[in-house]
Amino acid sequence: MIPKELIKRIRLLDIKTKMLVDEMFSGEYHSTFKGRGIEFSETREYQYGDDIRIIDWNVTARFGKPFVKVYEEERELVVMILFDMSSSTLFGSQSLTKRDCMIEIAALLAFSAVENNDQVGAVLFSDCIEKYIPPKKDKTHALRVIRELLYHGVQSKKTDLKTAFNWTSTVQTRKCIVFVLSDFYDTGYEKSFKLMAKRHDVIPVIIDDPFDRKIAESGGIFLLGDIEGEEAGPVDLSDRATREEYKKRLNRSRVGAKKLFTSLGIDYIEISSDRPYIRPLFEFFQRRARRL
Repeated sequence: MIPKELIKRIRLLDIKTKMLVDEMFSGEYHSTFKGRGIEFSETREYQYGDDIRIIDWNVTARFGKPFVKVYEEERELVVMILFDMSSSTLFGSQSLTKRDCMIEIAALLAFSAVENNDQVGAVLFSDCIEKYIPPKKDKTHALRVIRELLYHGVQSKKTDLKTAFNWTSTVQTRKCIVFVLSDFYDTGYEKSFKLMAKRHDVIPVIIDDPFDRKIAESGGIFLLGDIEGEEAGPVDLSDRATREEYKKRLNRSRVGAKKLFTSLGIDYIEISSDRPYIRPLFEFFQRRARRL
């Protein structure tokens, strides 16, 4: 049985994200992600201003007055949310952890998809595939995705982006939109990412915490460790050489990720847990829509 506190949280997420979808994101999402093509819908009488190229001459001849063909966008897009469940996403120096932000963003994307009659699914991963939720297109299914993100019992603390990317490329054979929600604290996944990006429209969403940025500029002794590992110990960041080495190690995975995405011409979204995520998401949708 799902705990009452979890049910309450799902309902609050539903209300919050539904308002954002209704007020801001549904139209932007629709404009950004076009369907697979245009299909015939119906025939109606000609109206002033209609393009004469869509006149249905057979029907016009039959009824003795002009009729036009009406076409609609054929959507049926598939949105897959690749969600990093590793322990590093549980960190948060603000009111929200990185995972809290990721769940809200995932909910926003899922409800935007079903609002536009698209399918949504999810891959929950750590250094293994934690859970696969096949894509469907109703709101009940979107709520199931959110429930799993909140309630899933994680098997591993660690991250392996390569495993998630390889698995998605193998299982998801039909081209889809892939949102990757992660802090990208990993390396060695470049080849797998490139393969996935050839098959799918991949959009990395990089989640950050301000502590990651500020601590490397700070002096003093900190008890630091790998949140995905076991060990922790004192680090003296008042020493310049130590501080620079720590900053280098901290930035290696993040800078490497951005260089990879830029080299492939792939848009990515940067989200910080101390700032509203609405603006960078909205700017991304607008930027993509302008290029279509």
